[in-house]
Amino acid sequence: MDLLDTPDAMTNWARGRERHGVIGLVPTMGFLHEGHASLMRRLRPLCDHLVVSIYVNPLQFGPGEDLDRYPRDPDGDMAICRREEVDAVFMPDDLYPDGFATQVAVHGLTDRLCGAGRPGHFEGVTTVCARLFGLTRCRVSTFGEKDFQQLMTLRRMVEDLALPVRIVPAPLVRDRDGVALSSRNKYLSDTERRRAATLHRALFALADAVDEGETDVASLVRDAGAAVDSDRLEYLEVVDARSLAPLERIGDAPARALVAAHYGTTRLIDNVAVGAPLSWS
Repeated sequence: MDLLDTPDAMTNWARGRERHGVIGLVPTMGFLHEGHASLMRRLRPLCDHLVVSIYVNPLQFGPGEDLDRYPRDPDGDMAICRREEVDAVFMPDDLYPDGFATQVAVHGLTDRLCGAGRPGHFEGVTTVCARLFGLTRCRVSTFGEKDFQQLMTLRRMVEDLALPVRIVPAPLVRDRDGVALSSRNKYLSDTERRRAATLHRALFALADAVDEGETDVASLVRDAGAAVDSDRLEYLEVVDARSLAPLERIGDAPARALVAAHYGTTRLIDNVAVGAPLSWS
């Protein structure tokens, strides 16, 4: 496994391999866990050369967010990458050159939900991913359904810009207590962790209610919101799975129930599919 610590090193590595097979990329901010490992396993059969990038991207953190205290464990990250037989780890100290002046923005999909509460966040995500796609020469990349709005935004970005990268969704991975895996879970106290389990329970109950015939979104959201135990419920919505537009009733189109909630200083997100399944073709 190769460790690449500069953009030039990454580009040179990729140039030597793109002619001899497909490069796949798993972009991460490190502090890797089983959710990240599942992304590596998801992508491994789809590429010849598997790259994992580890970079805490400052562009996607707003004022007062947890950039400085974002968890880091480079030795543990490398151990997981070796275990998953990654071909190269791209771990630069800095990803952007002096004078970097470009921003990639996907409007519409990013205006609401996490985009409303974190101004500039998705511009940071799309910009860093566009740069990573260029540096790694990847032709396939995977993102987890846990960050559903991010996944749909990046799929729109590569489609709109005709980038030669296939975005592959990967299922959300949960811990034994049902809480969605996240690097930020380490911030939770034992009490906060127990309360955080109400997020997925509320979402699953909402999905069950839809399966039983409930179609009124206001009623679904009211009941689910009452079941969430958090310090602050930032949003709980049911949206069209493709456009992320809010719904009033569950119809024949695929939908998604999404939630963001705060526990102390920790912000968690979760989601479940609702109604008709979403085709990823």
